[in-house]
Amino acid sequence: MGLGIRPINDFAFRKVFASPQSDLALLSLLNAIIEPVVPITKVSLQNPFNYQDFETDKLSILDIKATDQNGAIYDIEMQIAVKPGLVQRLVFYGAELYSDQLRSGDEYRQLKPVIIIALVEDVVWSESGQRHHRFELTDRPSGRVLADTLSIHIVELEKYNSIDVDLSHVSPLERWVFWLRHAQDYDVRQLCELFPGNEFDVVNSLLLEISQQTKDKSMYDAQEKQRRDLLWLQNIAIEEAEQRGELRGELRGKQRGELSGKIRILQEILGLAVSSDRELDDCSLDELHARLVELQVRVKSRS
Repeated sequence: MGLGIRPINDFAFRKVFASPQSDLALLSLLNAIIEPVVPITKVSLQNPFNYQDFETDKLSILDIKATDQNGAIYDIEMQIAVKPGLVQRLVFYGAELYSDQLRSGDEYRQLKPVIIIALVEDVVWSESGQRHHRFELTDRPSGRVLADTLSIHIVELEKYNSIDVDLSHVSPLERWVFWLRHAQDYDVRQLCELFPGNEFDVVNSLLLEISQQTKDKSMYDAQEKQRRDLLWLQNIAIEEAEQRGELRGELRGKQRGELSGKIRILQEILGLAVSSDRELDDCSLDELHARLVELQVRVKSRS
């Protein structure tokens, strides 16, 4: 039987990756996503795990902030669903982190790179099969990148479809995505077999700890209930919007039918060629109204 704890849950994600003992795991995850030329070898958490974050503000987006050995700033967050303004918010937050580094008297060259990472459980861009998106400040004609400034990574977890038998042949990022999405389906022994390495040993132990400790499990369950309720409300809103759209479509269809019928009757009265369905279907409602008014005027004039 699996652990039943989803690492993708905000509480579990921060409990696992913002704990002091999980430096190796956070390093591994960052290197897997960013793929730097020179690997990140040291990371310092700026906002360690804190129960109060969850107890006082369960609706907030809880992220993980860290710096590496060169002072680069990382902000990693888990997004359960894609909400309007997601991309704009990531850009705004990244720019805010970048500008907030300077204090009075500081020089611009003291600014360190800011890397925003959003792990999104849902699909952001359905028209593309690309799963990992990296945005940087780039000059289109030359392709020149303003390196070491601001970059944003968006990873669409839903688009990854690796299975456990493939894990020894996939990229480090694909391994982490599989763990984030499917760890709850395995017990600790199975996870250790699937994911050998100290970085995974630590996170597997922390997941087991969440499942066994009453306070951790209560916080996890509260977040899961919140997540399910949010998705439920979103689905209700979508269904209601679709129903309203269908109703508007039915009303428009009925209105079009009535206008088309009246137009044909007046055309027959005037001895004109009767419009075909295709001809009238190509007209907007405003155009149909205009045609009807014109025909009504001609009938009155003839009378």
